[in-house]
Amino acid sequence: MHETQIISALWLIGILAEAMTGALAAGRKQMDLFGVVIIGCATAIGGGTLRDMLLGNYPLIWVENVHYLLAIACASLLTVMIAPIMRYLSSFFLAIDALGLAVFSIVGAQKTLMLGYSPLVAIVMGLVTGVFGGVIRDILCNQMPLIFRKELYAVISLLTAAIYVGLKLLGIPEWINLSICIVTGFSLRMLALKYHWSIPTFDYQSGNDQHSH
Repeated sequence: MHETQIISALWLIGILAEAMTGALAAGRKQMDLFGVVIIGCATAIGGGTLRDMLLGNYPLIWVENVHYLLAIACASLLTVMIAPIMRYLSSFFLAIDALGLAVFSIVGAQKTLMLGYSPLVAIVMGLVTGVFGGVIRDILCNQMPLIFRKELYAVISLLTAAIYVGLKLLGIPEWINLSICIVTGFSLRMLALKYHWSIPTFDYQSGNDQHSH
């Protein structure tokens, strides 16, 4: 069960870090403390909650283990208190976010396979778990979701989940699979940030739109 404990610890670090990034997003929109907690919770557990609802997997993890919800709320409020030093920790948070993306993508795929769904559904649910907390955060903050406009994020989540499922089907030992996927997902995300890797964008403007500018 050793690798299960490691993945659980990484998952917990990931949700707390996502809660803090959500709280910072709320702070940029000058929300009150209730808003900070709501955005923090949505960012941290939104993806996993959406996955379990789509798969009909109840009770939801934060309903069954309410202490997770309390920890996320505390992390969100802690962010408000230490906000002045957060700018000095930006690189650290980018690294934790990259780790969280890999771990969430793996956990999403792992849980979906355990519930007996097909490999393709597992890959999609890895993506949902990895990125949709951020999508919900950005929608609540009234901005274009990060995954649709910036460096590779969703593609890395999809790739990490796909590698995990592929190696699982090949019968690779779980700890080796987890190690490969975490290192690959984390490294790709950090490289994408450093070198501004992105996929092509689609910029469509009709003739009427162009004349109106």
